[in-house]
This record gives sequence, C-alpha cells and structure tokens, in this order.
Amino acid sequence: MNPVPLVTELAVSLRFVAGVAAGLLATLAMDFVMARLPEGETPPLVASGVLTETSPVRAPQRVGTVVHYLAGGLTGPLFVWLSFSAEAALGTGPLATLAAGVVLYALMVGFFAVVVLPRSSLPGQRLGTIGRDWALSAAAYCLVLVPAVAAASTVL
Repeated sequence: MNPVPLVTELAVSLRFVAGVAAGLLATLAMDFVMARLPEGETPPLVASGVLTETSPVRAPQRVGTVVHYLAGGLTGPLFVWLSFSAEAALGTGPLATLAAGVVLYALMVGFFAVVVLPRSSLPGQRLGTIGRDWALSAAAYCLVLVPAVAAASTVL
C-alpha cells in the first residue's frame, strides 16, 4: 500500500483555509449588496435578535455583525466540504463546483428562511421582503465565494 503524499494532505487543508478567506471576502461583497436593498441590512439584526431573544429592532448590532462575519467566514469551509463531496460524486470540474454552489445557496437561503426568520418577532408583512433581500445577498455571496474557492483549488 502506497502512502498518500504529504502534498495532497496539505492541499486539502489549504483548501479549507482558502475557504475561510474566500468566505470573508464574499461576506464583504454581500455587505455591499445588503446596503443597497430595502431590508438588506436586517438579516444580521434578525440573527442577533434570535440569539439574544430580543426584537431585531432592539437587538445588539455588534452581536449581529459578529455573527454575520463568523457565519460568512465559516460558510467558506462548508462550501469546500460540499465541493469535495460533489467531486467525489461527479468528478472534478465545473459541474461539481456548480452543484456545490447550488447546494450551498439552497442551504443558506433555506436555513435563514425556515429556521432563523420565523423565530424573529417581526411583523409578517416584512418577512417576505427580508427573505427576498436575504436571497439576493446570499446570491452575491455565492457569486464571489464559488469562483474564489475554485480558483484557489486549482492553484493548490
């Protein structure tokens, strides 16, 4: 049995590091989009409100910001894991990257819309707009994250 070369093991680890860096970069791009949407900056406050069991209106903005960047940075490695899984199922290449990106987008939107947003104390008439703006912001995130991780993966 031949041992796996150290370079391969290091490349796997470095892809996760690249995922964190790309996740933070994608979060900055997401912030740019969020700032231009009617309810775009509300999702971090919703998350803060859910975590602190307060209304998003009274939720600590600092908690929302920390959670937003922590989640953004850690979603990058989640995408790397999804990429490895897609590559195992579909082989390496653009199809696996696209499949992992679609799954990540569905997870991001689904988790916020099904788990986080319903736990907020916001009026029902705002939920649709907040959900839509989150979906647009998540799309911006994925449009930066996916190619950044894919590019880093080809170098590693």
